[in-house]
Amino acid sequence: DQCAVCHNVDTDEKKIGPSLKGLFTRDKLKNGKKVTDDTVRAVINTGGNGMPSYADMLSDAERDDVIAYLHTI
Repeated sequence: DQCAVCHNVDTDEKKIGPSLKGLFTRDKLKNGKKVTDDTVRAVINTGGNGMPSYADMLSDAERDDVIAYLHTI
């Protein structure tokens, strides 16, 4: 998947981007905002710090699937 190029999901090690393992157990995102479905969706949509925007690359359903997956890791 495209995310795995830059993000680990099975370890806490940083790749190009931060690990996504346990994302929804954290207090804050790297941008300082509280971790919620809405704030994670905003990062997916806008990107930043080298991450591209996925607003035009993923459908709403695909973004929902990514967020649902992130809750499981």
